[in-house]
Amino acid sequence: MRSFYHYVMRYRGIHEKSDYRKQLADWMFHDHDFPKQSSNYDELTSYLEMNSPFPEALRIFDELWNEYQA
Repeated sequence: MRSFYHYVMRYRGIHEKSDYRKQLADWMFHDHDFPKQSSNYDELTSYLEMNSPFPEALRIFDELWNEYQA
């Protein structure tokens, strides 16, 4: 299974600036400390809770996580 980071990178190409999935994917790409190889929910949510890039980030993460697990 690919890492969550690799799954989310599919949203970097979205052209809508207001798309929260794109914003989260772009932030993850540019954050050198993001656990890019992880597929562990607890590790990823802990990191996001401490470093949330925008108010909706945790909600968007949960939506993407559910898609990733499906």
